[in-house]
Amino acid sequence: MESRLAGQRQNGRQDRADVAKTSRARKVLVVDVGGTSVKVLTTDERRSFPSGPTLTPRRMVSGVKRLARGWKYDVVSIGYPGPVLRGRPIAEPHNLGRGWVGFDFAAAFGRPVKVVNDAAMQALGSYKGGKMLFLGLGTGLGSTMIVDGIVEPMELGHLPYKKGTYEDYVGRVGLERYGKKKWRRHVADVVALFIAALEPDETVIGGGNVSKLDELPAHCHACRAGDNANALHGGLRLWGEECALAHADAGSKRRT
Repeated sequence: MESRLAGQRQNGRQDRADVAKTSRARKVLVVDVGGTSVKVLTTDERRSFPSGPTLTPRRMVSGVKRLARGWKYDVVSIGYPGPVLRGRPIAEPHNLGRGWVGFDFAAAFGRPVKVVNDAAMQALGSYKGGKMLFLGLGTGLGSTMIVDGIVEPMELGHLPYKKGTYEDYVGRVGLERYGKKKWRRHVADVVALFIAALEPDETVIGGGNVSKLDELPAHCHACRAGDNANALHGGLRLWGEECALAHADAGSKRRT
């Protein structure tokens, strides 16, 4: 999946004013689907309900509609915990129920829907410019690169590492198995490996478990902590940037 950030300034500053303006023009419901909870977000409020291995997409939609009852929204952004291609999940999630591949989210919500990888959505909301690596510490390990506004979700967490995968050591299973002290050491090691391999200008460490780090890895000189609230900004940008592109096309030819 690729998504171009329109109007991104060369110095990398986020134009939050444009995002806010777009969100007022078109109300976006942002749904962040995680392995332990589903977060339902708007510019004014945040609600959640538990997820887990029995959560199917139909149950997710029902839960979201229940929490969002009374809210007015025109479109929906969904952060999905798995690979997404051309706006559709292409593999079932590791920590949820089945039935996500091929599910018609737009029909279920009765609204236009955009689906992206959940780490990509949080990365999009965190992005300031240049070449950024996003690593999300949560139920698993989310990962995304953004290079000059081009979003490239990755599945680094499932690559081999030690006696398992990266996710086995720095995801929720690793935190429970090794304890917080060893888990932090594994996080520092994994972050160092990915930075050495991918050479980002900046690394954002986000996800729900970033709060369990006493401090960011010492060797990571261009690191900053992310925030789950950035998923909201990413969900808004999925629609706001499209509006900006459409407006630009009316007066000039879009550059590719």
